[in-house]
Amino acid sequence: MVALVLMFGAILLFQPLIKKYLPTPAAPPTQAQNQAPAQAEVPPPAGAMTAAPATGKGAAAVPTKQATAEAETVIENDVYRITFTNRGAQVKSWILKKYTDDQDKPLDLLNNAAAAKYGYPLSLWTYDEALRNKINAAMYVASSTGPVTVPGSVTFEYADADVNVRKTFTFDDSYVVKLETSVTQRGALVSALPMWPAGFGDEITSANYNGSRVEYHNDESTERSMLFMPKLTQRLDIKSVVGGATLPGPFNWAGVVDQYFAAVFLPENPASSSLVTLHYPLDIPKDPTNPKSQDRVKVNVLGVAVGNLHGPTVQRIFVGPKSLHILETVPIASNVGKRDLSDLINFGFFGVIARPLFLWLKWTYEHIVPNWGWAIVIQTFIITVALLPLRISSMKSALRMQKLQPQMNAVKEKYKKYSMRDPRKQEMNQEIAALMKKEGVNPAGGCLPMVVQLPFLYAYYAMLGSALDLRHAHWLWITDLSSRDPYFILTIGIVITMLFAQRMTPQAGMDPAQQKMMAIMMPMMMGVISYNLAAGLCLYWAESQLIGVVQQIMMNRSSLGQEMRDLAAKRARKKGK
Repeated sequence: MVALVLMFGAILLFQPLIKKYLPTPAAPPTQAQNQAPAQAEVPPPAGAMTAAPATGKGAAAVPTKQATAEAETVIENDVYRITFTNRGAQVKSWILKKYTDDQDKPLDLLNNAAAAKYGYPLSLWTYDEALRNKINAAMYVASSTGPVTVPGSVTFEYADADVNVRKTFTFDDSYVVKLETSVTQRGALVSALPMWPAGFGDEITSANYNGSRVEYHNDESTERSMLFMPKLTQRLDIKSVVGGATLPGPFNWAGVVDQYFAAVFLPENPASSSLVTLHYPLDIPKDPTNPKSQDRVKVNVLGVAVGNLHGPTVQRIFVGPKSLHILETVPIASNVGKRDLSDLINFGFFGVIARPLFLWLKWTYEHIVPNWGWAIVIQTFIITVALLPLRISSMKSALRMQKLQPQMNAVKEKYKKYSMRDPRKQEMNQEIAALMKKEGVNPAGGCLPMVVQLPFLYAYYAMLGSALDLRHAHWLWITDLSSRDPYFILTIGIVITMLFAQRMTPQAGMDPAQQKMMAIMMPMMMGVISYNLAAGLCLYWAESQLIGVVQQIMMNRSSLGQEMRDLAAKRARKKGK
């Protein structure tokens, strides 16, 4: 009893001394923390590492490593020039040497406006916001400063009595960088994921920001390995991305992309990888050419943090263009589908057509004419001529339908007295169907051949929206075939050629008043649709329309065209009476 009383008294006596001189453990986050205005962080998932208090004499013996001044480390090869700062051991510039921005300067993939607010590339994400801010602002000791020879590596280290951080980056001659990171707090490992937090430097307009996506590939998740998902590549648009949400792996690759560029992490061990999605608001000038303008618009910036929540992170990161021949050289750890990054290029639903079209277009550019615009002209001519039999087939089907029209009208007249609900009305449909079968007429024959051409148009649209090679590609007065025509000459050409085509094409089965209305409404509608389309697509469309007009002139002079015009004239005379 005496011993218990003495022990209890000693505990009470030493409580003030313990609170004063011993560090208190960091409490794990118990609720969501704000990472940005209107964006809530999701608490760490089960199994994520948090700091635990160290015990024993070893905790007080941790050596400190801190730089006294800010310094830069520059890594340069044939394709990029990366500038690191030892403040936070993060990237302050990532220039792609083979690409330019809208001012024709070397393209810096760092989005300076967003990075200054929300973090720089290859900084670290932690669920403890205070710790995150600390390690991303600390002064690290760099193994090398100034220029670094490639292939090579650089290591950044920071340590104090509480935290120990180590980052190692390895470089070669490609767009891929290997990185190894680890963070410990009071002797315990902390979940700290390398991140690309704030979009890309080529995003200057709201349309550019709206093209951002978070994408990842997973070939081991059973719920995504069924039916129509053979590639298992998930694409989350801006509205689908929750800021601070953690998506469990495994991931073969995961990252953030926009229309033409990507920053994608490739974990060494996909099974242990996790993804944190980042989503921030940003105000940008409405007119990119006037950055000081007070006329601002709100946009959304996407980012990601990828790594191992249960220990040090070892992975590669691809930062570069979404160019097919480059992506095919980057291997990934995958058991399903392609074992490279080529799925980053989204050719859409008609990818089975768009991809061969692009490869053919690129071959034309490399072997026939070294200009993307003229390559499109050549390809369009070949495609339009190849589809000529479909146009002729459509005219023949329409002609047969018109020849059969009087007999079909006679059948309809016979059943005119019956209501639509009368069962005998079905007999009319059966008689018409039998008549068409006897004469070998297909009711869809007139429009089906034209429908076959639509996938080519859609495929061209998808190709031009994904093909980096057409970015800033010149042709005559056009400076960028991936953007709209600055003078709308091609849009006007589409309207004019369609007006001619509508007036020249015999429409024997159409009411004359309706035909006149369609001859004006359709071209106007197509002009509105093509107003903001890429100039390359408008070039394809306008040229195919022009060739179609020439083809129609030739067909109108044939016996088939003469017969259709005679039928149309005869129908018009009957209507006049």
